[in-house]
Amino acid sequence: MIGSPVKKIAKKVCPAVITIVASKDIPKLDAASLICLQGDLDLNAKGQAKVGGGSGFIVSKDGYVFTCAHVVKDLEADYTVVIGPRQKYSAKVLSRDFLTDIAILKIKGTSFPYLKLANSDKVDLGQYAISIGNSLGEFEDTISLGIISGLSRNIKACDSMDFHTDLKGLFQTDAAINNGNSGGPLINIKGEVIGINTAMIEKAQNIGFAIPINCAVKDLIEIKKHGKIKRPYLGVKYVILDKRISEENNLPINEGALVVRERYGECPVAKGSPADKAGIKEYDIIISFNKKIINKEHTLAELLAKSKVNQKVEVSILRKEKLLKKVVILQEKR
Repeated sequence: MIGSPVKKIAKKVCPAVITIVASKDIPKLDAASLICLQGDLDLNAKGQAKVGGGSGFIVSKDGYVFTCAHVVKDLEADYTVVIGPRQKYSAKVLSRDFLTDIAILKIKGTSFPYLKLANSDKVDLGQYAISIGNSLGEFEDTISLGIISGLSRNIKACDSMDFHTDLKGLFQTDAAINNGNSGGPLINIKGEVIGINTAMIEKAQNIGFAIPINCAVKDLIEIKKHGKIKRPYLGVKYVILDKRISEENNLPINEGALVVRERYGECPVAKGSPADKAGIKEYDIIISFNKKIINKEHTLAELLAKSKVNQKVEVSILRKEKLLKKVVILQEKR
């Protein structure tokens, strides 16, 4: 009963699921990369070495591509979208959002196969889910069938290099997600995309995670409207407090964002920033942002991401045990 729909979906969907290859000029490779690649240099026609990649999928006839930010994290690499053995396209990275792990690429063309997008707000626990991607970087169009095992999961994600982030609101699925599948689509039984495959639990079986597709749709709308994603900017360096940090530094509360420089010589509050204009200073503890308490579960970065450019936001601050309220007008991050 299940086999027939999946077979039809695979035939329909696979042409728009692509491989993303990251390549780099050899002189730009760092020492660690050279050691990893030594004796196994995979050079392209330009003499560049392949340094990574993953999966992705085309979402419009004119060549917009969704993938994960960590797939295209190297700012110095060139990226190629591979649709087939003779269909390779140079890709431009339009956006990378490491907070959500979403990236949008563009390839030139006017008649690409593309996938239809579902409304991920309507995904239900237990519904069928189909994962498609370039497993382990060599098994193209690998398809696995499972269900949505959990909703709104929060995880700490990392890869073998230096990418790490806290991802929130993810779908959990038992459809297999392996290395190389990152950036590929998670499909419903109608053949529509409900998510972007992003992570797996290595020491467990059949526990994978996908980013709800509505998050990426919002980014695409911004890019088509403004040519980029407009992000609100506050302009502070900070540390999210917990009980251990507060006790070690003799601070009066265990939650909030402590405004503090990360290293000697840098400015904890950027000059001319919204925070500077509102009078926020180093060692202030930002307790709430837009009337929402800041803690490990609801970080300042997450609350900022949900805000808009030019929005007026009330910020509560603890300064030397004195509670202050400030109004911040968020600016666009440049």
